[in-house]
Amino acid sequence: MIVECDRCHAKYHYDEGRLAGKASKKLRCSKCQNIFEVFNTRAYEAQPPVRPPIAPDETVNRRHESGEREVTTRKSRAAAAGATRKPGELKLPADLKLSLAVIAGPDAGKIFVIDKPRVVIGREGSDLVVEDPEISRQHAALEISGEQITLVDLGSTNGTLVGEQPVSETPLENQGEFTIGGSTLMLIVTAAG
Repeated sequence: MIVECDRCHAKYHYDEGRLAGKASKKLRCSKCQNIFEVFNTRAYEAQPPVRPPIAPDETVNRRHESGEREVTTRKSRAAAAGATRKPGELKLPADLKLSLAVIAGPDAGKIFVIDKPRVVIGREGSDLVVEDPEISRQHAALEISGEQITLVDLGSTNGTLVGEQPVSETPLENQGEFTIGGSTLMLIVTAAG
């Protein structure tokens, strides 16, 4: 089959067998490095109908084929993470300066100064924009409550890793490193001066 990059429109021959029955697969364009998704049309033919997803904070009543009723309420990971700390509880420490350094990835060497108690990190439309096609638009957030700094994944596509482990929420200390997409960032805490 022929696949096409949705950014630069480069076309590639792709063996449909490499999808291995999966509904879709992400590929990186060798020309512009964009990540795009290839869909397996045959996988949809064999699949039973899919239930519509539950929107964040939505309650859904479903009736199973057996007649049994299921009630589901779901909060998005971002909403659930935000629910643990109220905006009033977040505050920058007066005696410390916080920054994030990109130590690996397309923006390696870039340093961001953290000037508010909650900053969203992402590819676009975020407080801290990291030029990396593997990062979600709003990928993760740093929430600061005095000297307590928490890294929160915002339901990103590729996840947030500390070491090799995916995390949804974890404390972060000075020189703590985390990976989002193909980029590794380090928290730097210094005395304000």
